[in-house]
Amino acid sequence: MAEILESKLYEAAAAGNVTIFLELIRQDHLLLDRVLVNYAIETPLHVAAILGHTDFVKEIIQRKPEFTRELDSRGSSPLHLASAKGYVDIVKALLFVNPDMCLAVDIEERNPLHLAAMKGQVHVLNELVRLRPQAARVTVSWGETILHLCVKYGQLESFKALVEVMNNQEFVNAKDDYGMTVLHLAVAYKQIETIKFLLTSTSVEVNGLNANGLTAMDVLAQSRRGLKDFDIAESLRDAGAIRAAEILHWKTETTPLIAQNVATNQPDTQHQWVQKTYKKEDWLTRKRDSLMVVASLMATMSFQAGLTPPGGLWQDDFTGTATERSHETGHSIIADTNQSYYTQYLAANTISFMASMSIILLLVTGLPFQRRFFMWILTVIVWIAITSMAITYRISLLFITPKSQELDVTQVLDYALRAWLAVMSFLLLAHTIRLTLNIFKKVEYVLGKKERPPPPLPYPNNIDF
Repeated sequence: MAEILESKLYEAAAAGNVTIFLELIRQDHLLLDRVLVNYAIETPLHVAAILGHTDFVKEIIQRKPEFTRELDSRGSSPLHLASAKGYVDIVKALLFVNPDMCLAVDIEERNPLHLAAMKGQVHVLNELVRLRPQAARVTVSWGETILHLCVKYGQLESFKALVEVMNNQEFVNAKDDYGMTVLHLAVAYKQIETIKFLLTSTSVEVNGLNANGLTAMDVLAQSRRGLKDFDIAESLRDAGAIRAAEILHWKTETTPLIAQNVATNQPDTQHQWVQKTYKKEDWLTRKRDSLMVVASLMATMSFQAGLTPPGGLWQDDFTGTATERSHETGHSIIADTNQSYYTQYLAANTISFMASMSIILLLVTGLPFQRRFFMWILTVIVWIAITSMAITYRISLLFITPKSQELDVTQVLDYALRAWLAVMSFLLLAHTIRLTLNIFKKVEYVLGKKERPPPPLPYPNNIDF
C-alpha cells in the first residue's frame, strides 16, 4: 500500500496536481517522511521543480522544508534544477525556505548560480546573487569561475549581469588553473561582443599572461584563422593589447631607467612620452598588418591574371595555313594574335606579382619594421604593385574591346590612368617630404642641436608585468 501511494505521489508531482497530492497526504500522514527515507534517484520536489509546477512545489516545502536540502543521483538540489530551467517563482520559494542552498554543489562542482549563468537565466541569476553573492565566487573544476562558464557557453547577457552586480576588478581578472582569464578565453572562442564588452566596460587586464606566458593577442595569433580575427585584433590593439614578446622588450629596455628616474623625481611628461611612443608602435603594427593583407591580395590577383590572360587560352591544336598562324592547346591567345599587347601585359603583371611577393617576404623575415623608413619602403613597393596591376587592367580591356570602340575606350582608360598616376605621385611626394623631415630631426638629435625627449619612467597603464 505504501509503495502504491509513493508511486501516485510521483505521478501527481509530474502532473503538478495539488488536489491529488493533498488527498494522498490525507490518506497517509507519513508519506512525505517515507519518501525522504526511501527515494533512490530523485524526490517529488525534484520532479515538480524541473517541470515548473510552482503550486506543487510550495505545497511540498510548506509541509516538509527538508526536501529543499535533498540531492538527486547527480548531486543536484531542487534549486539547481529550477535555476537551470529559469523558473523564477520556484527559485524564490525555495530560497525563502533555505537560501544557503545557493552554495550547494553537484557532482560537477557547480552550484545553482553556475547553472543559471550557463543557461542564460538572467532573472534567476540576479535573484541568486542578491541573496548569496559569495556563491558567484565559487570555482568549478580546473579553477574556472562563473565568468569562464559564461564565455564557454556563450552567455553574454549572464556575463554582463554578473560583472555589473559584482563590480570587482579581481573578479573580472580571475584566472583558471591554466592561467586563462576570461579575456584569453573570449579571444580563443572568437566571441567578439564579449571581448568588446570586456575592453570597454570593465577593468580587465588587457595584457595579462596565462600559464604559458601568452597574452590575449598571442592567443589570437595562435588560434585557427577566422573571419572575426581582424575585428578582434583591432579591438585589442585599440585597448593597448600587445604580444608577450613586446612586454619583455619593454621590461628589458626600460627597467634600468626606472630606478634612476624615480630617484631624481622626473616630471610626469615622461609618462606622456611613453604613451606617445607606444601609440606610434601600435600604429606601425597596424600598418604592417594592413600591408600584409594588401600584398597577399595583390599576389593572388597577379598569379591568377598570369594563368588566365585576356582572351583566354587556345582550346585546340591548329597546324596553320597561308593566312593563319598555327597554335597549340593551352597557349595564350593574346601571345599569338597581338605580341605587343602580350609583352606589355606580361611585364606589368610580373612587376605586380614580384612586388607583392617581395612585400610578403620582407614582412615575414622579421626585419626592424618598427622604423618608419622601412615602412615607407614597403609602402612604395605596394604602390608599384597596385600601379602595375592598373596597367595590366588597361591592357586587358584594350585587347578584348572591339576595334570599332577601341578609340573611345583608349581615351577613357588613358585619362583614368593619368589621374591615378597623379594621385600616386602626390602621395609619394607627401610621404617622401614627411620622411625627409623625420630624418632631419634625427640628424639634429645626433648633432646635439635639439634636445631628445626624456626617457620613459612608467610603463603604459595597460601593460601587465
